[in-house]
Amino acid sequence: MRYRSLVAPLAVAALVGAGALIAAAPKPSPALIAAVKAPSRTPANIARDAHRHPAETLAFFGVKPTDKVVEIWPAGGWYTEILVPYLAKGHYIAAAPAERARSGMQKLMAANPAVYGEIKFATFPGADAVDKVADNSVDVVLTFRNVHNWSFGATDQTQAAFDQMFAMLKPGGTLGVVEHRLPESASGAGEAKSGYMKRSSVLAYATKAGFTLAGESAINANPKDTHNYPKGVWTLPPNYAEADKDRAKYAAIGESDRMTLKFVKPKK
Repeated sequence: MRYRSLVAPLAVAALVGAGALIAAAPKPSPALIAAVKAPSRTPANIARDAHRHPAETLAFFGVKPTDKVVEIWPAGGWYTEILVPYLAKGHYIAAAPAERARSGMQKLMAANPAVYGEIKFATFPGADAVDKVADNSVDVVLTFRNVHNWSFGATDQTQAAFDQMFAMLKPGGTLGVVEHRLPESASGAGEAKSGYMKRSSVLAYATKAGFTLAGESAINANPKDTHNYPKGVWTLPPNYAEADKDRAKYAAIGESDRMTLKFVKPKK
């Protein structure tokens, strides 16, 4: 995979204007690069590396092969395909809300049990769940493009989700967040239901939970994204919610503009 420059000029301007702690991502380790290139990965997932920059993203979050890592709502397991081989000397936990939300992961496990057959599950969110991730027990929590989902449904669970992620981390542990970014100048009505969230909103939830912002990167920024589409962020690839309507235009934009935020749980 070809690695691009960390920060595009327009993305830098946006982050500086938001008061960001722009940090240079360390070079991905040979072990991390090998995990990204693992033969067990699905070809369709590999094709999206150019939009998601998994090696740079995980290097920025500081994930080590020996860490105990929780991935929140891994869905079909895009990052799981990388994390499980990479954490061969560590521990991977998939945190999902219910059995029906685990079907994608179960398909992955069934398709390649030699690699993914030992994945462990925990209920999330659910601070009172019997099988929740234990408090103060993990090194890293990762969530990719999920924050907007937690406001759907009858009850907004966003703050509860951040509170639970804070609780499960060891003191000094890391929370890595990648989320579709809504410009701060946009109407707040555009949040969540469009699939986009403001950086300030994510920061507010994390700060209220007790996290400290350790830094952020523009590695997943996309200046071509206008953040305003008929069917929200799902209009863009890979969903193409408008089907073939203006498909070439959306393909040229690519996947969404995303914030990449690294938080830490204070050591007390």
